[in-house]
Amino acid sequence: MRKLGGRGGNTIIETAMLIPVLLLLLVGMAQIAKFTYTYYTLKKTLYGIATYLSTQQGVNFCDPSDPTIAAAINFGLTGSTDGSQPVFVTGLTAGMIQVTPESLDPLSGSPFPFLWCSFAYGFEAAPPDQIVVSIPNGYILQPRIPFLPINAIPLKPMVKVPYVGT
Repeated sequence: MRKLGGRGGNTIIETAMLIPVLLLLLVGMAQIAKFTYTYYTLKKTLYGIATYLSTQQGVNFCDPSDPTIAAAINFGLTGSTDGSQPVFVTGLTAGMIQVTPESLDPLSGSPFPFLWCSFAYGFEAAPPDQIVVSIPNGYILQPRIPFLPINAIPLKPMVKVPYVGT
């Protein structure tokens, strides 16, 4: 057997110094994957709500408690319009989701708030041009990385789809 000449301890020290760094990198990558997946799921949920609403007829966008809007939100959250199934994203509630109709300027094509809710009493309201579904206050996620205190991060996805219902 050959003698190492006192260099065998260096490998152990270097390994002991690198293992915590590698573990932090792996945990950090797992947290980034979790945030990406959650954001994608939230965006897909909002898109489901928006597309459901965009094809419905006779929706009163001026009334947030309209049964069609409630059914669309339940459909996006649970996959059923009556909300009888468990939610897809834990902690996401119907009160966190906001549905906003928008009109488009015919000349520039830029969006502006849907104005029929303000003065359409007694008149047949024109439908909005697009529907915006968002989580304005954000869906809060807390990163969990050992020994690194990180503040909670609000995910604020938003989806716009054209309204094709009449």
